[in-house]
Amino acid sequence: MGGGAVLRPSRGGVTVEFFLVIPMLVLVLAAGVQTVALTRARIELVGAAREGARVAATTPDPSRAVSAVLAALPSTVRDRARVSVTRPAVVGQPARVVVRVRHHLGAPFPDMFTVELSASASMLVER
Repeated sequence: MGGGAVLRPSRGGVTVEFFLVIPMLVLVLAAGVQTVALTRARIELVGAAREGARVAATTPDPSRAVSAVLAALPSTVRDRARVSVTRPAVVGQPARVVVRVRHHLGAPFPDMFTVELSASASMLVER
């Protein structure tokens, strides 16, 4: 039985593994950042839809509810937002506001990668 090593140390193996793992780590980090950005945008949409539903429940003019939604949204999103308001004339029936936005993903992803975000809110008509 010889006293020689069975396994020989490989040179550069750690470097190769490092350069194979780094792009994956960057991609996972970018996906995490985009998840936070999507969650923030969704929360903003929900808040805007609620504001629009409050106005729709108290005002018979649907355009005022649309204006309230657009005012509640950040300026970077207003031009891409689609708002629909359904308000019955009967007191006690629900007024419903739906807001939809095409959200563009950020830095490492090309502009063709988008996500459709939507939020809705309803309140009972008061007047």
